[in-house]
Amino acid sequence: MNPQQLFCPNPVCPSRGQKNQGNIVVHSKKEQRYRCKVCGKTFAHTKETALYRLHKPLDLFVLVTTLLAYGCPLQAIVAAFGLDERTVAAWHRRAGQQAKRVHEHLVLAQQFDLGQVQADEVRVKTQRRKEQATQQATQQGGILWMAMALCVPCRLWLGGFVSPHRDKKLIRQLAHLVHGCALPRPLLVCFDGFKSYVGCFHKAFRVSIKTTGPGRPRLRPWLDLCLGQVVKQYEKGHVCGVLTRLVQGAKEPVAALLYGANGINTAYIERLNATFRARLWFLVRRSRCVCRQQTTLENGMYLIGCLYNFCTPHHSLDGCTPAVAAGITDHCWGVRELLSFRVPPSRWQPPRQRGRRSKAMQVLVERWAP
Repeated sequence: MNPQQLFCPNPVCPSRGQKNQGNIVVHSKKEQRYRCKVCGKTFAHTKETALYRLHKPLDLFVLVTTLLAYGCPLQAIVAAFGLDERTVAAWHRRAGQQAKRVHEHLVLAQQFDLGQVQADEVRVKTQRRKEQATQQATQQGGILWMAMALCVPCRLWLGGFVSPHRDKKLIRQLAHLVHGCALPRPLLVCFDGFKSYVGCFHKAFRVSIKTTGPGRPRLRPWLDLCLGQVVKQYEKGHVCGVLTRLVQGAKEPVAALLYGANGINTAYIERLNATFRARLWFLVRRSRCVCRQQTTLENGMYLIGCLYNFCTPHHSLDGCTPAVAAGITDHCWGVRELLSFRVPPSRWQPPRQRGRRSKAMQVLVERWAP
């Protein structure tokens, strides 16, 4: 038990989220509880992880989470381990929320030299529901769209969004996500023929020009941004050809940014889509296992994406994971390490007040404020 590696999870504590500050001491070795000397609150060893208040054996939870992340149907896990279906669904939700916190803390909180990014959407069927309309029960099947982005050189899954509509709002969210992860370096973004991609990425990748006058500063396009589009041609419902075109940028920078390919393509994001379809049971084509809620799809997306980044070695990356190739971590994680990772809360900010701060508040600000 090393209390120096822990932080206070109390949201009102001035020392929250800070390690190696000497404010955490052991409260009970038997119960593995710790105490913060600043706020006086005690907390469990598993606080701020997916293992907090887990009433089943840890090994069973890790095993079930691993099976869920690799495509095992929920009914098969219920039949094999004798668990309740609601328990397995709650564990899936708990693991997905933990993966989302880890992804936001380690991937979305920093920027990378992306080089080339590929984006695509996946169409997901949802369960049919009964709705009363004019005193008659009608069956309506729902559709969800899952848009994701992938960094090609390091195979890092950048994230995704789920929406009931394939519209400009969904693509705009994905474009701002890619912009938040990208350093101001030359970048090539490849996507399919959906018309909203060009405008959304063009508007997301703009920088402001500093001016001395009042009002909103002028925005200019990112000069190092290149946009490539892959348009599929259909005939009688089948793909008969593929048309590639360079929407923005010059041919010389695009040729330097193409990673191991002869031209503009979306092959890597298509392979990632195949991985998600193999590991998420309600993404399988022509299956009776359909998604019931949007939150279930979001939790499954983050769980599989986080395991893809941190726990899945790639042969094309010399056996390392995308997180290792991107410099986020230095080793391949296990599922238990992912579920037990503690995501620190944001740093404490002193409350705004009029007038001069008190001496006690001034001491807290000098010690704990960023």
